[in-house]
Amino acid sequence: MAKGTYTLLIELADPATVEFGAAGERDLSSGWYAYTGSAFGTGGFSRVERHRELAAGERDARHWHVDYLLGHPASRVVEVVKSADEDVECEVGREIAEVAESVGGLGASDCDCDSHLKFSDEREALERLVRSAHARVSE
Repeated sequence: MAKGTYTLLIELADPATVEFGAAGERDLSSGWYAYTGSAFGTGGFSRVERHRELAAGERDARHWHVDYLLGHPASRVVEVVKSADEDVECEVGREIAEVAESVGGLGASDCDCDSHLKFSDEREALERLVRSAHARVSE
């Protein structure tokens, strides 16, 4: 099973207030979100498929902060960028944060990062940044 680091590019079509479990509520703007996570457990990148299923309404259980966003009806996973066999979750997140806005306190409970969920109102710029961050840290 392939393992590594991934970033989900998520569209939130409408502004929303999302309850992120114990992390509390966040008022989110409509636009584009990038969530960077790692998939080094026994299922590897099958975690990405689990996220897609939740976003499609085929799953209900929420295990990670991003699942609360993906469970909102106005959200959808548009793209996934992966770095196979690379443990670069924090590095990718930091590179994305240079341009995109952090949604504080989400997706980074096991590290010192502020957040692994970033926001931008422009898809192309965010997607380019995500792809270049993965390429750069995987060199």
